[in-house]
Amino acid sequence: MEFITLVVGPLETNCYLVYCGETRDCLIIDPGAEPEKIIKAIKENNLHPIALINTHGHVDHIGANLEIKNTFGLPLYLHQADLNLLQQAHKGELSFFIQAKPSPPPDEFLEDGQEIDFGHCKLKVIHTPGHTPGSVSLYGEGLLFSGDTLFNGGVGRTDLPGGDWSELQKSLKEKILSLPDETEVLPGHGPMTTIAREKAENPFLL
Repeated sequence: MEFITLVVGPLETNCYLVYCGETRDCLIIDPGAEPEKIIKAIKENNLHPIALINTHGHVDHIGANLEIKNTFGLPLYLHQADLNLLQQAHKGELSFFIQAKPSPPPDEFLEDGQEIDFGHCKLKVIHTPGHTPGSVSLYGEGLLFSGDTLFNGGVGRTDLPGGDWSELQKSLKEKILSLPDETEVLPGHGPMTTIAREKAENPFLL
């Protein structure tokens, strides 16, 4: 499993192109903005997108859904608990920063424990509510794509609609920090980190 990180939009969202090195089959995670940049990277790296995944429904993670989905004809995956956020994202609080077209509806709802196959690789869906009700993280081969649940030195905001601090704490303790210490964490914003580092240094987890 390999990945390319693209930082997109005014809120500097990490959009990930996660792909099988053998088949070049690719998942697009959180295309928050700048669809032309994402499309160019896919073509330049000879990737074959097979699905579009939103870790949650905030506009800075879904802003390019429409263009990416239409360009490649991809199914869109989202957890059902974030459907309302997705539908309202283009006019929510964060839309002040990002002018986005309304997202198309999901083709499939993600379920906790579901595995998404691409080429010879797979990612497991972990439902991690707290930042939003339907936030998910994606785990496989020692990598965790954590969306806005866990950051390098921080955790997701819970002051936006649907946020719940107690749920976030539960998700982190029971589902994220239980992963192997060497797991590399690839967050929705900012630099990568590891589970071990966050256990030792993240002030929100001490």
